[in-house]
Amino acid sequence: MKFSCEKAILQTAVTTAGRVVSPKSTIQALEGVLMEAENGYLRISGYNLETGIITQVEADVQESGAIVLSARLLGEILRRMPDDAVSVNADADCSVHVQCGPTSFDIKGYSDEDFPELPSVDEGASLILPQGSLKSMIAQTIFAVSDNESRPIHTGALFETETDTLTMVAVDGYRLALRREKLAEQSAAGNISFVVPGAALNEVEKICADSDDTVTVTQGDRHVMFQIGATLLVSRRLEGEFLNYRQTIPTNNAVVLEAECADLQRSIDRASLIINEKLKSPLRCKFEDGSLSITSKTAIGSAFDRCPITGDGGGLEIGFNNRFLMDAVKAAPASRVRLELNTSTSPCLILPSKGETDNFLYMVLPVRLRAGE
Repeated sequence: MKFSCEKAILQTAVTTAGRVVSPKSTIQALEGVLMEAENGYLRISGYNLETGIITQVEADVQESGAIVLSARLLGEILRRMPDDAVSVNADADCSVHVQCGPTSFDIKGYSDEDFPELPSVDEGASLILPQGSLKSMIAQTIFAVSDNESRPIHTGALFETETDTLTMVAVDGYRLALRREKLAEQSAAGNISFVVPGAALNEVEKICADSDDTVTVTQGDRHVMFQIGATLLVSRRLEGEFLNYRQTIPTNNAVVLEAECADLQRSIDRASLIINEKLKSPLRCKFEDGSLSITSKTAIGSAFDRCPITGDGGGLEIGFNNRFLMDAVKAAPASRVRLELNTSTSPCLILPSKGETDNFLYMVLPVRLRAGE
C-alpha cells in the first residue's frame, strides 16, 4: 500500500476514527485504526467491538492496500510532523514508512486480516435531521443518561419518532431529560424506537457540526448507524424495556411559575458554593409570591439567595440535589422557563415558557428535607 495525503486532512481523519479505539485490548489490532487505500480514497476505521467509526478522505493512492496502525502512535506522529503532504508506504511484511518533508518514521503495523469486521446495518427505517439539531439534542439530554450498569437500558438515550417529530429521552432514576425536533422533510422514518448507548452518543455529538448539513440515522436489527458527511458511526443498540416516561411525568400541577434561566443559574450557583463531594446538602427551595428563596447548609456554613420569579408558589418548600437542578436549568434551550410543581414530594418540571415551542422537558425528583437542613 502506498498513498499520500495532506497532513491536516489525515490527522483529522485519524483522530475521528481513533475516538472509539481501545487504549488496551486483548486483540492487539483493536488498539489501532484500519487504513484502506483504493481508487483515490483513504478509508480509516476504528472499532471497540461496541462502536465503530469509519471516515473517508481523498488521497493520492499509488498502490492499493490495507494496514492496521497503532492509533495512539500514528496520532502522535502526525501531530508532531510539519504541515505538508504525508506519504505512507506499507510493505507486505507490515513494515510501514511514514514521511513528511525531512521527517520520517519506520514502524510496524498489523495485517488488516487481524482487524474484526465492523457490523453492517441493513437498510431499515431511517430518519434525517440537521447535524446542528442532533448535536444540540444530545448535548441537552446526555447529562441525564444513567451510569448505573444494573439497568443497562438506561445507560443510553431513547430515540422515538412519531410522524415528523423525533423525541430523545434520557433517565437515570433521579431526573429525566426530553428534547423534541422536527425531522427533515425527506426523512423516511415511520414510527420507530431504539436506544443508543451514551458513549456512542458522546462521539456522535463530537463529530456533528453546528450546521444545517444533514445526518441520517438508520435503525438496524441490532445496531444503529449515523451517517455524518463522509463519516459513519455504527453502534450496537441497547436491548430491554425503557422506562415508560409518559406515565412518570405529572400533569395538572397546582403550582405554575416562570423564571429567567440566567437568574436561576446564578442563584443555584451561589447557594451551591458551600456544597462539595464530601459535604453534601440539598438546596432548600421555597417558592413564594414573586420570589424563590434558596438555602443550603453544611459544616462549612450556610448560604442564602433569592431569585425573582413570576407567580405565587404559596410558600411551597422542596429540596433538590444542587447539581441535578443546575444541569436541567443549564440544558434548557430557552432564556425563560416554566416551572411546574405540586407538593414537596413530587417532581419539578422545567418546560418552555407559555406561548413558546414545546420542544423540551426536564424533570427533577425532590430530596426529602430534614429539620435543620
